[in-house]
Amino acid sequence: MEATPGRLYGERRQVKPRLGVCDMGMQMPEMNPAARYFSDARDFRDVSVGPGQHSYYPRSRMCASAEYKSMFVKAPDKQPSRIVNLLHGSYAKMSSMAAVVQCRDLRKTYDGKVEAVRGLNLEIQAGECFGLLGPNGAGKTTTIEILEGLLEPTSGEVFILGHTWRENEREMREWLGISLQETRLSEKLTVRETLELFASFYREPRPSDEVLDELQLREKADSWVGKLSGGQKQRLAVATALVCNPKILFLDEPTTGLDPQSRRQLWDIIRAFQRNGGTVLLTTHYMDEAERLCDRLAIVDHGQIIAEGSPPDLIERLGGHHVVEFSVTGTSDGAALEAWRKLPSVESVREDDGLVALNVQELHLAIPALLDEVKRQGSELLRLTTRQASLEDVFVSLTGRHLREE
Repeated sequence: MEATPGRLYGERRQVKPRLGVCDMGMQMPEMNPAARYFSDARDFRDVSVGPGQHSYYPRSRMCASAEYKSMFVKAPDKQPSRIVNLLHGSYAKMSSMAAVVQCRDLRKTYDGKVEAVRGLNLEIQAGECFGLLGPNGAGKTTTIEILEGLLEPTSGEVFILGHTWRENEREMREWLGISLQETRLSEKLTVRETLELFASFYREPRPSDEVLDELQLREKADSWVGKLSGGQKQRLAVATALVCNPKILFLDEPTTGLDPQSRRQLWDIIRAFQRNGGTVLLTTHYMDEAERLCDRLAIVDHGQIIAEGSPPDLIERLGGHHVVEFSVTGTSDGAALEAWRKLPSVESVREDDGLVALNVQELHLAIPALLDEVKRQGSELLRLTTRQASLEDVFVSLTGRHLREE
């Protein structure tokens, strides 16, 4: 059979709703990567409806990318279409293609001694915001710079939209918008001049005025970069990444040092890029930022991924939905910690500078038992607070460190 970017012909076949194909603009509850490769719901026309089933065949307007079009096969005359085999038999291929960023067994060693990245495997799906978390020195920035093509790995493979840096570097640069951990811009250029300079590096950049409006920098367009506030400079750094009209946005700690209002302005910019179909890879030192922005995230320590999943999934794996933090008179020795661990509904215990934290499932069971145990030990309660478990608790449980510890 002949691969063609042209129109699909053939008989109608039944496709189950779980495949995620959209019916007249309505998204199925379970969207899988296969549906993302058609430009929108109008690429399919509903031709019959039965109980729990929908029949579809493609319209003439398919998605524009030739690499996706080549997946479709034109059936010769009098031969049924292969669309059902595409959606069912080729589902694994579609799922694999949905990973716009992949790395396999990635390793980076400096001077033959220091292993910054040790066998890291990662997949980032189209249209998601993926977070990379870890303490300083964990290998996050090294990993990011390898994915961006700025560093050569010692070994392993990196694929960006199915391509490697060795075979198609110039084209791949057009697809990526990059905001480094420290972006130093010329202070003697205006905001507009800076943006137009970066736009000139690309074949099909976005209009500068459009990006200025999107990042709320229009009123500062003729101001020197050196006269901008910290938040405005950070927004300009992100603007230089967006002006190239990227498919993937790499943001390395974009909100470090910003005030809360500036941070939230950048969050809105990231969400808007994602809503328009972009993919985001984000590193951050702020757990609340990761919880708000990231669809999935990976925690990296000593150059390896030690946990991966959505924020709710990772918190669920911690074992307790609630955290009880308290301190008592006296010192907490091993025997005391063991007594806390045996309390009902307690999943795990940790102590940090005299403050004991219990991860618990049921507060109404754990707290009365805790008060009884404090009384039994002859101690006095100095402090008691409860809160929902967070990513910070997951991180400390996995690494034994807080995220911002050096």
